[in-house]
Amino acid sequence: MSSEPRRPPRRRTKAKARTPAAGAAQGRPGKGQTREFSAGGVVVRDGEVVVIVPTRRAADGSRVLALPKGHVDPGETAVEAAAREVREETGIVAEPVSELGETRYWYRRDGRTIGKSVSFFLFRHLSGDTADHDDEVEEVRWITLERALEELSHDAEREMVSLAIAYLDQER
Repeated sequence: MSSEPRRPPRRRTKAKARTPAAGAAQGRPGKGQTREFSAGGVVVRDGEVVVIVPTRRAADGSRVLALPKGHVDPGETAVEAAAREVREETGIVAEPVSELGETRYWYRRDGRTIGKSVSFFLFRHLSGDTADHDDEVEEVRWITLERALEELSHDAEREMVSLAIAYLDQER
């Protein structure tokens, strides 16, 4: 299989977020705002998906259950960044299958409003050990796709799992 995933019609979801500052509603950074671009993966094997518990907590201090994702480095494509982040955060080596979609949301850090876009890709598990993750992650585990629809902390990530399930159902 080629290293470039197939591209189905692009779907965008908007996660629940805090009210954006002036200018943000039009999709432009306003005063004191910046944009971040990340990529992540929905890695599947035998009806399961790999999930992480990052060391960084939610704003209320609670643990987060998430999909692996991270910043796109200079010179990297989104799918390359997603594969790298999957490997770093989960210890899993995976093959890209298809682009799933993009999530967009706003958050606040150090008094700044940050607009974030995350491109997600469906990956097929190849190899690796979940104990071989980086220090940004507290725990890595496999859960069923159905459980992920209920337990992932963010609506947008649950939507990406839903898109992965629909894609996999079409392949059958």
